[in-house]
Amino acid sequence: MDRTLVVKIGTSSLTRSVTGQLALSTIAALVETLAHLRASGDRVVLVSSGAVGVGCARLGLVERPRRIARKQAIAAVGQGRLMRVYDDLFANLQQPIAQVLLTRRDLMQRNSYVNAYNAFQEIFELGAIPIVNENDTVATDELKFGDNDTLSALVASLLEADWLILLTDVDRLYSSDPRLDPGARPIRTVSPEELDDLQVNASGSGSGWGTGGMATKLAAARLASSAGVRTAIAHGRRPEAIEQILAGEPHGTQFEPRPRSEPARKRWIAYGLVTSGTLTLDWGAVQALRDRGKSLLAAGITAVTGEFLAGDAVALCTPDGKEFARGLSDFDNSEVEQIRGRQSTAIPLLLGYAAPDTVVHRDNLVLLGDRRTAPAQQGPVSQLPD
Repeated sequence: MDRTLVVKIGTSSLTRSVTGQLALSTIAALVETLAHLRASGDRVVLVSSGAVGVGCARLGLVERPRRIARKQAIAAVGQGRLMRVYDDLFANLQQPIAQVLLTRRDLMQRNSYVNAYNAFQEIFELGAIPIVNENDTVATDELKFGDNDTLSALVASLLEADWLILLTDVDRLYSSDPRLDPGARPIRTVSPEELDDLQVNASGSGSGWGTGGMATKLAAARLASSAGVRTAIAHGRRPEAIEQILAGEPHGTQFEPRPRSEPARKRWIAYGLVTSGTLTLDWGAVQALRDRGKSLLAAGITAVTGEFLAGDAVALCTPDGKEFARGLSDFDNSEVEQIRGRQSTAIPLLLGYAAPDTVVHRDNLVLLGDRRTAPAQQGPVSQLPD
């Protein structure tokens, strides 16, 4: 069918909540579904959590580790075991797989970003299914994705996927927590405009072994939708729902994508990079960037935070602190501090050398989604369970 599909399954679906042991029947059903999709012509990527949970079970540990070094060591134990299970099951269906371990660094540098894209394309060409996880053993806090929901959305953006399907321990989003409110209404379809305003009533993990709750899934849906990827949330214990969703049946909650208008390089700036600083702008500069496609000039900057070098990614915020764009700075933070609020003609005199007229050129700047950035704030359209 020539579609690119990214499927993410969480630890809460892969393992038993009490023991942390693998839920083999669920994994087998998932493997059968993905192998069938691959045999039908789809390019399939599986983003799989579970390395730490499986490692804990293998080592007889009953509590999730807190120290990062301990967690990394346990992930190293669990990752091999998890991949062996996948390989054994996929091998029964004559479906080859490939292990892909990523850190945020792999998507931060442009050449690494392109190399990752090319590697995925070659894996597809070989007929294999890449199984992706964060490289927990070597990732540091500042270079971690934070959760596999974010990782899966970034992979979907990288590959210009048609679908991102997040398998979790609930069947869909609800207007309130269905465990507490018998009148909770299911939410089946979310437009990009509605997605901008959706909020959850709490953050945190959805299970004792997982790292992401519903808040991270909404964040992933926002990221994927902004990159033109249709996203769905469905129950991880019923992997067969993936094919039903792809066939157009109303399973789970589906998030409509925005038009894919940005080139790959700008998507990399928006989603592949970790920002090193923040520039707060006045409303005139916000309007010039958002409505007229202008570059950012020093005159429109009111405040600078963080430490960054020329060429680093920075977040661009409205006067009330909302990030609405990202870009690559032409100056380091100390230089921006010297020239902020001043006209471009004054920059060479202030810095003592010939310098660019712009702080962030429009070719290196991308707006995030299509969120309104007027001074008036909007409230949530509903409260959702975590």
